Amino acid sequence: MFDPVCKFLVETFPEDFASWLLGKPAELTELSPSELSNEPIRADALILLQSQETVLHLEFQTRPTPAMAFRMLDYRVRVYRRFPEKEMRQVVVYLKPTQSSLVYQNSFEIPNTHHHYSVIRLWEQPVETLLNTPGLMPFATLGKTDAPVDTLRQIAAKVRTISDPRLQSNVAASAAALAGISLNQDLIKQIMGQDILEESSFYQAILAEGRESGIEIGREEGRQEGRQEGLLKQRSLILRQLDKKIGPLSEAAMLKVSALSFGQLQDLGDALLDFQCRSDLDDWLNQQKETLDSVKQPLTQRLGEPSPSLLSSLEALSSAELERLRSALPELADMSDLTAWLNAVNPV
Repeated sequence: MFDPVCKFLVETFPEDFASWLLGKPAELTELSPSELSNEPIRADALILLQSQETVLHLEFQTRPTPAMAFRMLDYRVRVYRRFPEKEMRQVVVYLKPTQSSLVYQNSFEIPNTHHHYSVIRLWEQPVETLLNTPGLMPFATLGKTDAPVDTLRQIAAKVRTISDPRLQSNVAASAAALAGISLNQDLIKQIMGQDILEESSFYQAILAEGRESGIEIGREEGRQEGRQEGLLKQRSLILRQLDKKIGPLSEAAMLKVSALSFGQLQDLGDALLDFQCRSDLDDWLNQQKETLDSVKQPLTQRLGEPSPSLLSSLEALSSAELERLRSALPELADMSDLTAWLNAVNPV
């Protein structure tokens, strides 16, 4: 769903990405995947740009996949077949924090074959680097920051300085869509400007694609019924994946998985890629409880015992959100601050 956003930014601001990823300015033009092979190529998540000397291959991913390493080797060979004289730079950019070790994998190895590519975990990138250029600044809320809302406000201020109305609208739409990975959609509209987003055909197309694919943009997009439907679909998918990966679950384990929130199910979807047996699921569930307890204890000491409704909201937070709450605790003065913080995150 985020593929058209990332493609728009790369193809509109290729010089920004060249400086960021190649380490030097370069004139890049689009390279069609159809030029590489007569065989079908899945081009929705694939971005290829070329200069006279270099081919830049970019993949933006919200979730890691075990197939990525071979995919990178495959495209390296395809490009070499077509342009044997050109250097190639391959980069996988992961947008969303995850516990999966796959986001650290940067090579493909089999006997007598070794291929290396680059990986960028966006949440480790300095926000200042991303804010410096219009092509990268829509990604800044996903960068290394404890204050994504303040970062979004900086993006909004920079967007308003873009003189071309159409370009301004599309960059704003890109920033809003990407911010929706971690922030509340109503808050995003308030900061970015609801009028500019509602009038953006690009933004409306992104929303439509998200609805068609069953993926939410932000945690407030759509009605409660739609959010509940998304949760049910996600839960069903994770249960099927667990069944295939580690075998049938016990009734107790199934109840625990079924009680997870949307964000927690996404975390589990990442983690189960590394599961080998049923005890791995038990360990993961226990780790979730330990992480919650490690945040709930200092929170209770600082603010007092949370109400049942606030406790329910805390229990629905993903691991990444709990870590953000841990960092934000010193800034929370009372329960109203905690309520406001949870409303800004607003997990499904």
